[in-house]
Amino acid sequence: MRVVVAEDLVLLREGLVRILETTGFEVVAAVDNGPSLVRALTTHRPDVAIVDVRLPPAYADEGLRAAIAVRKQIPGLPVVVLSQYVEQLYARELVEDRAGAVGYLLKDRVLDVGRFVADVRQVAAGSTVLDPDVVRALLTHRATDPVLRKLSPREHEVLALMAEGRSNAAIAARMFVTEKTVSKHIATVFTKLGLGLSEHHHRRILAVLAYLERPVEA
Repeated sequence: MRVVVAEDLVLLREGLVRILETTGFEVVAAVDNGPSLVRALTTHRPDVAIVDVRLPPAYADEGLRAAIAVRKQIPGLPVVVLSQYVEQLYARELVEDRAGAVGYLLKDRVLDVGRFVADVRQVAAGSTVLDPDVVRALLTHRATDPVLRKLSPREHEVLALMAEGRSNAAIAARMFVTEKTVSKHIATVFTKLGLGLSEHHHRRILAVLAYLERPVEA
């Protein structure tokens, strides 16, 4: 699996390259700024890109902007965005791009190599993966929404685990219940949120997050 890495901190960049190469990935380019990222993505057309949100020259959101711009040229390019902190605006923009599979992870998650590699593979395979801290921030942001408040505590837990990109089997294992029970919870969640069911996990996650990020009605 071919990967492009964009990270301006040399130690983290080299660490990512080593982690990926020792777990079966081929790193075709490792860059440290926005313009180089655009060139690398358009030249190599990798299976997945791992991108720091903030890159030179301005250290604002060059990495995110570059990834979104390139996906207009390469529809469906899977992108894993790394961020130092939970930034809801970046999470929302990445999700609303809707041009392919996405991941939004905090850099601390890289320390759990097994989980990080699994998340990258999941995004490359077409799923959406969000850091649990990002999910909690989004859910907290929506806590006053009268529609969201219809969910039971158990349904809130299912919703959060779904948004993290977990399968029904993984949710069942985490909650110590059967997959049948999880399926029932998911059906109830979608009914209460007024969302149609979908066979594609990443699509249903995007739909839920789009709901969670819509303006709260007065």
